[in-house]
Amino acid sequence: MRTKVGVGVLGLTLLAVALFLALSTRGQAAGPAQPIAFSHQIHAGQYKMDCQYCHSEARRSEYAGIPSVSRCMGCHRITAADRPEVQKLAGFFNKNEPIPWVRVFKVPEYVYFPHKPHIRANVTCQTCHGPVETMAVVEARTGQNLANDLLNLVGLARSSTPLTMGWCVECHTTMNAKEKTKAPLECVTCHH
Repeated sequence: MRTKVGVGVLGLTLLAVALFLALSTRGQAAGPAQPIAFSHQIHAGQYKMDCQYCHSEARRSEYAGIPSVSRCMGCHRITAADRPEVQKLAGFFNKNEPIPWVRVFKVPEYVYFPHKPHIRANVTCQTCHGPVETMAVVEARTGQNLANDLLNLVGLARSSTPLTMGWCVECHTTMNAKEKTKAPLECVTCHH
């Protein structure tokens, strides 16, 4: 009897913590503070710029890459040059400094994730990164941590994809079954 009470109290405590975490971030722009308020809604959504225009390394490397300041200024020397965020961009350009972006999507160090084969397999960027073209602020709460696990446990998972090993393996398995692809399932594919 005492064990049942202890399990019940633990369950209620976990539920309370998960609800607190979910409600404490509701309505807030998720994602880290960036040096420039860049909007994917405008660039990828409104203007329908292809992800690989800015993240050109995705088709040939492990990392998607961040566009250079000069790439951004290619358009913004003229377009919206009077806006405060574009003026910040111009400040980095004039000082010949890269923009110190804060990385949003990251897998653990022991995982090898190359973008290149996913691009070749026509996996859309949104499959892993979510509907970035609809996000004013890009957010990602990836991987296993206590907050994510508790929220998943009570059915209040975040909107971003989890990018966990199980999620990736499930995607590969599903694609192999549905699309007859040959997405690898061996451990050494991602862990080296």
